[in-house]
Amino acid sequence: MDVYINGKRIRADPKKAIGKGGEADVFQLDQTTALKLFKPPTHSDYQGLPQEQQTARDRLQIHQQKLLQFPRHLPSRVITPSALATDKAGKTILGYTMPLLSGTNPLLRYGERSFRQAGISAQTVVQIFQDLHDTVSKLHFHHVIIGDFNDLNVLVRGTEAYCIDADSFQFQSFPCMMFTARFVDPLLCDPSAPQPLLQRPPTIVSDWYAFAVMLMQCLLFVDPYGGIYKPKDPKQKVLQAARSLHRITVFHPEVHYPKPAIPYRVLPDELLHYFQQVFVHDHRGEFPRSLLDNLRWTQCPTCGKEHARDLCPGCQQTLLIAVKAVTTVRGTVTATRLFQTEGVLLYATVEQAQLKWVYHDHGHFHREDGSVILNGELKPNLDWRIQGNRTLLGYQGQVITFHSHKAPERIAVENLGSITLFDANESASYWISNGQLLWNNPYALLPTLHSPSHIGDVLSNQTRFWVGSRFGFGFYQAGNFKVAFVFDANKPGLNDRVQLPAWQGQLIHATCTFSQEYGWLFLTTQTQGQIHHTCVVIQSNGTIAATAQATNGTNHWLAAINKKDPGCAIANFLLAATDNGIIRIELQQGQLVHTKTFADTEPFVDSSCQLLPALNSLYVVSSHEIYQLVIA
Repeated sequence: MDVYINGKRIRADPKKAIGKGGEADVFQLDQTTALKLFKPPTHSDYQGLPQEQQTARDRLQIHQQKLLQFPRHLPSRVITPSALATDKAGKTILGYTMPLLSGTNPLLRYGERSFRQAGISAQTVVQIFQDLHDTVSKLHFHHVIIGDFNDLNVLVRGTEAYCIDADSFQFQSFPCMMFTARFVDPLLCDPSAPQPLLQRPPTIVSDWYAFAVMLMQCLLFVDPYGGIYKPKDPKQKVLQAARSLHRITVFHPEVHYPKPAIPYRVLPDELLHYFQQVFVHDHRGEFPRSLLDNLRWTQCPTCGKEHARDLCPGCQQTLLIAVKAVTTVRGTVTATRLFQTEGVLLYATVEQAQLKWVYHDHGHFHREDGSVILNGELKPNLDWRIQGNRTLLGYQGQVITFHSHKAPERIAVENLGSITLFDANESASYWISNGQLLWNNPYALLPTLHSPSHIGDVLSNQTRFWVGSRFGFGFYQAGNFKVAFVFDANKPGLNDRVQLPAWQGQLIHATCTFSQEYGWLFLTTQTQGQIHHTCVVIQSNGTIAATAQATNGTNHWLAAINKKDPGCAIANFLLAATDNGIIRIELQQGQLVHTKTFADTEPFVDSSCQLLPALNSLYVVSSHEIYQLVIA
C-alpha cells in the first residue's frame, strides 16, 4: 500500500510490519520512525464482520479531524503523531508517523512470573509505576484522558514507561469509546450485561482505576478478578467475564486464589486497603502517589521470599527453614524431588530420556551437573536451549553456543521484537538469518555453525518457528499476509501450504510443543479487549488435525493451562499442569477432548509448571525445583 507523507510517496512494505492491533497495522520506515496505518473497512481482518467494518469506517472519519487537532506539548513518555500519512491527493488521513521505540517490552509481560524471574525485582516494578504515574498526572493536567488504558499500550524500557496508541486518547470533543474489558471501569459499564460493555465515556478517575488494575497484576501476578469463583449457592454464580460488574474480586471468600500468584498478604496494609476500596467498594480518585513512594520490597532472610511489609507474612519470623520431604506420597502419586535451587530454573528439556536443564544461582549460569556456563546476573529476554552437552543462549540478535571443552561460538541471527529466532533439538540447532531458515546439519561432512545448511526461505524478521525431534513448524504474519509451514528436522525443504485458522486482533504470544506425530501450537490474542486462546494440532505433513478455542477466565481447559509452557505432548495427547492438577487432553476424531484430571497431582503442580516426559513418569519443573511424579 502506498501513502503520502509531506507529499512524498511511501510504501508500507508488509515485510517491514512490526505490529498488528485491532485498529491498525504498524510498519518500520527507518531506524527511528514507524508508520501506523488504520485498517480500512475493506481490511481482511473485517471480512464478513459488518459491525467491525462500520466501526472502522467511523474511526477513519473521526480521525480526519481528531489528528489535525491533536494536543501538543504532551509528556515526553507519550508517543505522539509526528506527521500525517494521507492519500495521494492529501485529503484523506490514513495514519501517521511516530518515533520508533526499540528495546521495549509491553507492561503485560511484567505481570508474568516467567518473565519477571529473569532478574526483574518487585522494586523495579514500583519504579516503572512511579514513572507511569508522572505521565498520567501530566496528561490529565493537559485535559487529556487515556481512555483505553491497558497493559499492551504501555511499553517499558528499563524503568521508563511509554504510552502508545495516542490516537485513541480522549480530548476536546473527541470521546474514546474503545475499551479493554480487563481494565475498563465497571462504573462506566452496563451493570446488567454478561460482560463489560462501555456505556459512558472514560474519565480521569477511570484512568486511575486501570492504573490500579495494572499495578496489582504486576505486583501479584493476578488481576483483581482473577482466580475461579465457586460459590456454594448455585444462584450466586456469575459468568467470569461479568465478575467486575458484580465486584467479585480475589478478596472474596469464595474465590479460589491462583496458585502461581503471589499471596496478597505480602502487600502493606495501606495498599491492600486501597485495592479493596477501589475494586470492592467503588472508591475512585487519583492513585495516591505516597502508596508507591512508601512501597519498599525486601527479601526475607529466613524464607528468601520478597515482601513489602515490616515482617515477612509467610514464615512468621520463624528461625527454622522448612525443608520439604524428598519423597511425598499422595493417593496414587509419588513425588520425588530431584533438584532444588535458591536461584531460578531457566530452561529444561529431555534428550534421549535424559533430563537436562539450565539454572542461575548466585551470579552464575549452570548446567544440571553444576558446571558454570557463564558468569553474570539475570537479564530479561535471555533465551536458552540445550543440544547435547552444548548450551545455546539467544540474546539481542546473536546466538552464543557454549561448549564444555572449547571457546564459545557466536552467530548473528534475526530478532522478532525481543524474540531471538532460533531453536534446537538433541541433534541440531536452527536459526533464521537474512530471510533464510538454516541449520547446522549434523549429516554434513564438516557440520559447523559458520557453514550452515539451508532449509528454506522465510520472511525476514517476521517468522516464528519451533522444532521438535522429527519436524518443525513456523509461520509469518505481515499485514494481511500469513504463511504457515512445516519442515523435516533432518533435511532441507519447507512445506508452506499449512492452512492455519484465521485469528483477529493482536497476537500476544505463540508457542509450539511436539510429540513424534504432532505439533501443538498455542496462540494468545487480544480482540476487542478480550484475551483469547487457540490451540491448533498440526501433523508433520502440514495437515490440521484439530483446533480448540477459549476466552480467558472461563472454565475451559485451554484457559486453565500455562500457554508459555503448555504441557507434555505424547503420541496423540497432551498432559498439562493446572492449579487443580495435571489434565489429559486427547485428540479424538478431529476434536480436543479433556478426558481426565489426575486429582492426586494437585499438591505438586500449578499452572506455571512445565511438564516433561520421563520413563513411566513425568518431570515437573517449577522456578526453583524439579520433581519426578509417578502415577500408579
